[in-house]
Amino acid sequence: MNLVVLVVDTNYITISPSSIEAFKTATFLKTLNVNALIMGEIGVGKKSLAKYILPDAPVLNAANFDELLTTLLSAHEIIIIGLENSPNIKKILDIISSKNIRVIATAKSSYNYEIVDSIFSIKFDIPPLSHRPEDVEQLIQKFANEASSLFSTNEIFCTKSFKPDLSQNSNSLRRQIMINYLLQDINDIELMSIIQNYLSDKLGSKNDYKKFLHLYEVPLIKAGLEKFKSQLQLSDKLGLNRNTLRKKIVDNKEYL
Repeated sequence: MNLVVLVVDTNYITISPSSIEAFKTATFLKTLNVNALIMGEIGVGKKSLAKYILPDAPVLNAANFDELLTTLLSAHEIIIIGLENSPNIKKILDIISSKNIRVIATAKSSYNYEIVDSIFSIKFDIPPLSHRPEDVEQLIQKFANEASSLFSTNEIFCTKSFKPDLSQNSNSLRRQIMINYLLQDINDIELMSIIQNYLSDKLGSKNDYKKFLHLYEVPLIKAGLEKFKSQLQLSDKLGLNRNTLRKKIVDNKEYL
């Protein structure tokens, strides 16, 4: 039986072996006075774990160089997000070293910079959600509950045919669930209104009909292929010649 641990103050979910291991490392770091670098893709939980380790520390983005410098003048501990985006990482790390500031930083996967090794005693990676399917299932439920509360509804989120968007890990997954939750019972008029609003600022060229036809054709073809399982059956249901359907699939191949 799997043990699910939800860290309430960080929203970091641990159910997969790799996320459990990352959380154990973070918990260990809470007891130590050492600097650590947490690496991984966007949306994997780096910031959540950093805030779990240093809950009272200010959180600064490394790209905001002047603000970070000012904060370092008075801080005794700090969280730095996106270390690889600093315009002068050497100066920042020199100040941290000279002032003996406790720092937990985050960076993209496999971030490699020679001076970093001398500042951070511990470095560890958080794998992407695509490698943590157990966590994805739990996050879907969490974000669905969040959406239910946000939209003041008790409707159950429909996971049938739902394919998680993990392109930006929890960031893209949360956005996808919010949009799907909002639209799962949408009616024709509401859907057409959304498309109208989307198109209102995009129309203007002489070939707009063909340019935006994929907004109708792609979801129709994808839904049809998923439901009927073959181009032959789909062409029959749509009342299209098979060659016409094949041409539309080829024309829209970048979206299918």
